Amino acid sequence: MSTASTQRTFHVPPAQQKNLRACMVCSIVQLQSRFVADGCPNCEEYLDMASAPDAVEECTSPVYEGLITLTDPTRSWVARWSRLDGYVRGTYAVKVVGTLPDEYVQRLEDKGVRYIPRDGSAGDDD
Repeated sequence: MSTASTQRTFHVPPAQQKNLRACMVCSIVQLQSRFVADGCPNCEEYLDMASAPDAVEECTSPVYEGLITLTDPTRSWVARWSRLDGYVRGTYAVKVVGTLPDEYVQRLEDKGVRYIPRDGSAGDDD
């Protein structure tokens, strides 16, 4: 199987761009309908967004800045610098505006995951 046939493209028609949202935990950018259908490809085990429109509204944000497209997150220095190494290939926001509700922060902590906000409020030493 060729590499080209296994890679998915990220093309969103201009009319659909208003429906893009970024996960507040990992910052992946997807259509809202994709979050509802499949959840977050990086955070689903913690956030349970699939088939839960209310969770998608609470755990994602339509307000974000900049985009990074990662084709090989395991080897990318940009992925390491942005704390995206270990995540799936895709398009990520540089900064995600919004506050993750306390119940989801607690879920992350209960699973041993340290939540670092993607809105720039955390220091660089995190």
